[in-house]
Amino acid sequence: MTVETVRRPLAAPFVITGYTFTHLDAVWVTLEHDGATGRGEGVGMYYLGEHPEKMTVELERVRDAVEAGATRIDIQSLLPRGGARNALDCAYWDLECKTTGQRIWQVLDITPQALVTVATVGMGTPVEMAAKARGFAPYPQLKVKLDGHQPLERLSAIRNARPEATLVVDVNQGWSMAELEAYTPELVNLGVAMIEQPLARGSDAELEGYASPIPLGADESCLDLAEYEEAASRYDVINIKLDKCGGLTEALAIAERARGEGKDLMVGNMTGTSLSMAPSHVIGQFCRFVDIDGPLLLASDIAEGLTYGEGGWVEPPSPSLWG
Repeated sequence: MTVETVRRPLAAPFVITGYTFTHLDAVWVTLEHDGATGRGEGVGMYYLGEHPEKMTVELERVRDAVEAGATRIDIQSLLPRGGARNALDCAYWDLECKTTGQRIWQVLDITPQALVTVATVGMGTPVEMAAKARGFAPYPQLKVKLDGHQPLERLSAIRNARPEATLVVDVNQGWSMAELEAYTPELVNLGVAMIEQPLARGSDAELEGYASPIPLGADESCLDLAEYEEAASRYDVINIKLDKCGGLTEALAIAERARGEGKDLMVGNMTGTSLSMAPSHVIGQFCRFVDIDGPLLLASDIAEGLTYGEGGWVEPPSPSLWG
């Protein structure tokens, strides 16, 4: 097992509620066995204090077990949810594909489809955000980052700039219940398709019994399968992020549970190269909303990355990339 830290600049600062990203900071895990190599990338959750150094320490703690033959299933209990386990879990999946000569689609019995991803507009002034929205003209679906400062003015500017676009709003825990109720009527008028994580994690009980005219999505309020049931009682859409739940294995379990209950899904990302987006493309096959635009935020992606085409279409990963 090889663990390395990766730092790549973003094309421009990316602003969300309470945080500004300037670089991607990640770990890469490479597993080698019998001449085959599997790779995975973990970014981690900034709001839980995850960073490359912490993830590296977690991975080094399980090195002996991994190199002694621990399986992908074993690491689900050896490591906590989060970016470190995501990187290792995805490397195991990639290694399985490489050693068996099968694509991930064959392993999971899925017929892959190209996906349409959102392009994400970070926060700025209404004029700046409208300009960013126009710059994403090839992308028919936009995810708009908002907080409590001029949310309606910002969104109205984007709607005027892109009247045809599907708009998803992502608040990243930035509103109170009173603000959600106050803003929602105008969000209906602006044709918003979904509101993601309006309230702070831990404040979700206020949503019990609330009938939102716009679907509400849980991101920070649903980290893994253990938190699914409570989140599903309060939200219409569950955002699955591999860095949150700890890898493709847990993500598939969440997707299976949610699909069995008729719950809508979204796949998201914490930024990342195409090595992060490739396993997320698998989960995206089950999702109503797809957010795998991490490489679009970077100054440059890795070699042999995903193909992002006109209309927001993202083709499945090549075998040389992952899976």
